[in-house]
Amino acid sequence: METLLSISIALCAGLLLSRFVKPLKMPAVTGYLIAGILIGPCCLGQLGVKGLGFPTMEDVKALSLFNDVALGFIAFAIGNEFRLSQLRHTGRQATVIGIFQALTATVCVDVVLIALHAFVLGDALPIADAITLGAIATATAPAATLMVVRQYKAKGKLTDLLLPIVALDDAVGLIVFAVSFGVAKALKFGHFDMTSILVEPVLEILLSLLLGFVMGSIFSAAEKYFKSNSKRLSLSITFVILTVALSMIEFDIGGVHIGFSSLLVCMMLGTVFCNICDFSEEIMGKTDRWTAPLFILFFVLSGAELELGIFANLAAVGIGAAYILSRSFGKWAGASISAKMVKCEPMIQKYLGITLLPQAGVALGMSVTVAQTLGAEGEMVRNIVLFGVLIYELVGPTLTRIALTRAGDIQPKATAVATEDE
Repeated sequence: METLLSISIALCAGLLLSRFVKPLKMPAVTGYLIAGILIGPCCLGQLGVKGLGFPTMEDVKALSLFNDVALGFIAFAIGNEFRLSQLRHTGRQATVIGIFQALTATVCVDVVLIALHAFVLGDALPIADAITLGAIATATAPAATLMVVRQYKAKGKLTDLLLPIVALDDAVGLIVFAVSFGVAKALKFGHFDMTSILVEPVLEILLSLLLGFVMGSIFSAAEKYFKSNSKRLSLSITFVILTVALSMIEFDIGGVHIGFSSLLVCMMLGTVFCNICDFSEEIMGKTDRWTAPLFILFFVLSGAELELGIFANLAAVGIGAAYILSRSFGKWAGASISAKMVKCEPMIQKYLGITLLPQAGVALGMSVTVAQTLGAEGEMVRNIVLFGVLIYELVGPTLTRIALTRAGDIQPKATAVATEDE
């Protein structure tokens, strides 16, 4: 009963807060995140009433299954943006920009934090932490971006580039993080492990794409045996959940850790499906409507996971501010420069970088790995990432809406319709 009550309270809080942020012209996703903070362990949870909010982080994490499924559907929807007919026009641009902006963010964060280590903070900011934070800077949250695009029905050249670029961030981030974190561990423990630095991340990407391709092919073939819309929708939901489950499998072969990225697997599932199945657009549209409550719950739970206690650590806040500013500049500058390199329109060059600021799940996952491996130094990295995620998730969606509006991808009429829909 307590679990069902917590879920219903979370959904109600998300819906109510989306109404409160409407007069402020903030995206609904920001309201969902604020709702999560309010009913989470840092606020309402302090009352300690089970079912009425979330008294502890363990209570929030007990519902992590919903987050895993929601991320699967988000990745599945983003995979729909990789239609071959569209990639012929934007594929090269998205690839160049996706890689360049991610690496630029890493370089900017590395330079700023290493400079702080050398000239200001010294051992208070170990160089291993600085390098690791630079790698985590590559990650961009696809969920918040997708929600803003859907809410305001964004459509145009910037949006066509944005979603494939956000999808590429996961693959680029995996490689950059593996290499940088491998260097960080070598600096701390004194030995390099080339298997974990190069072999495992490349295998993870390749196997994730392979699993997604296989599941997408089976899914597309299976859909043809069902004619009713309800059964096709049910099969779609079944396959996304099944794919998420399979992507959680991990094992070791000859000392090499084998795992999958659920985001990459589900993106590949959506990509294969949208390019093979003739009626994929219709199914995708129906799936989008079914997942609306799931996404609300996902963002409320994400908000509940944000730890406001981070503000008590002034050192983490100061380093976090440097991390946020340098990453933001790197994302904006990298996107602007690379967009100019591939001859994108001036509006894209100006506003694309702003839409790439949101950061959440992937970055938090990386920070957990760091905390488990580097001990006390890793906890510093996790605290800084938590601070960054808190700021980015609350401000990022609004900045994305502003950028898409100024680029002409969100029309005033669409904004009015989105407001009415809320």
